[in-house]
Amino acid sequence: PRTLALPGVPLVAVAICYEIIFPGHVVDDLFRPHWIFNATNDAWFGTSIGPEQHLASARMRAVEEGLPVIRAANTGVSAVIDTSGEIIARLDTGETGIIDASLPSARPPTLYASFGDWMLLALILASWSWAMATNATARYRRMRNTVMQRCG
Repeated sequence: PRTLALPGVPLVAVAICYEIIFPGHVVDDLFRPHWIFNATNDAWFGTSIGPEQHLASARMRAVEEGLPVIRAANTGVSAVIDTSGEIIARLDTGETGIIDASLPSARPPTLYASFGDWMLLALILASWSWAMATNATARYRRMRNTVMQRCG
């Protein structure tokens, strides 16, 4: 990922077509943009639900990164998405027009933007550790109760 500095435009990350679907690979970690631009051609989806799924991925990137997304699709869904994943304005598949909307403000980097998939790994490790500790405690109590009954 690369952040572009263009005259008169806030710093932008560009995701071409399906690049928007890859979490953690849209925004430059060292040179954070103010927004994400996703230019795409959804014609190859045909009349399937693909354009809506592609839009859903763009909404997820907005939430994960805390950055607004502007999505321009020649045949799919074009939209302005805020940092909460809400669609501010949109043009549906096959609809021709212009979206006139303000660029929503960016948020500070989210936990996911800062740590990526390491957050999930840490959560899995913590859950596994808690399960092991709970299981060990339960086994110790059962063993202690058995010993107390036999000796007592």
